[in-house]
Amino acid sequence: MSLPELRAVVRSFLAAHPDAPWARFAGELGIAGLAVPEPFGGAGYGMRELAVVCEEIGRSLSPHPFLQTAVMAAAATDDPALLRAIAEGTRTATVVLPSEHSCVLEGERLSGAAPYVLDAETVLVYAGGRLVEAEPSARVPYETMDASRPLTALSFDHVRVRQAGDGAAWERVRDLAVIALAAEQAGGAARCLEEATSYAKLRHQFGRPIGSFQAIKHRLADLLLVVESARSAAWAAAEEPTRENAAVAGSYCSEAYLRAAGENIQIHGGIGITWEHDAHRHFKRATSDAQLFGPPRSHRARLEIG
Repeated sequence: MSLPELRAVVRSFLAAHPDAPWARFAGELGIAGLAVPEPFGGAGYGMRELAVVCEEIGRSLSPHPFLQTAVMAAAATDDPALLRAIAEGTRTATVVLPSEHSCVLEGERLSGAAPYVLDAETVLVYAGGRLVEAEPSARVPYETMDASRPLTALSFDHVRVRQAGDGAAWERVRDLAVIALAAEQAGGAARCLEEATSYAKLRHQFGRPIGSFQAIKHRLADLLLVVESARSAAWAAAEEPTRENAAVAGSYCSEAYLRAAGENIQIHGGIGITWEHDAHRHFKRATSDAQLFGPPRSHRARLEIG
């Protein structure tokens, strides 16, 4: 399947079935196993295909656990059973990076807490130089402002673990996660631009569409440049997923989505700040995304260190 065909299929499904469960989304489209190697039931594709799906998820504000399952867990683990379950869409998985927890691994027992984790069934934790699978002692879901990105707090009370992959590969998994999130952000920013442009054509003041006024034209033109630059940054990273490209995409796309979401509200005017309109949902998603794997300044800091 070509990238345009993949995009069309995912966009059509998300538009027609916005409330479909993960098993149906992953099972009917087969997208959960895009990056899973073929010997384990996957398609064996790379970051380009994953980025297409992430863009469409960002556009539609889908809550599906694609980022943590199909991108992070599929890249992190070498467990054949887990990889097959991911590819089949029968299990979701999340990865807890070293900076996201205060856990201690003693032998085959894990203790500690991970306060903000992308929600999923199977939990993989980088701890003690290893990647281990552990069943949390407790899960406490958060009631967040951004309901499209479920987060949970995990605690581990001397729970038994088992080896799940290479513990030294966590930076690579983090970079892939940042790139995938950047693609989501680029998709969300593009959707905000589309909504703002459409409204500027429909809303009339003084007998003219507001899009005919110079101030609105300039705002939309500036936003178009921001959105296209975000897409370029995300796709450059997807084409060549290096640490530097991930840091650039993570920094720029976070700020671009925040700006696009804010401009969308402003151009909509009064209706844009109401709960009845979807503009606030993009603003919430943009705000939470900008902190998910570190704020933009942390990505720029990684470039300076490099």
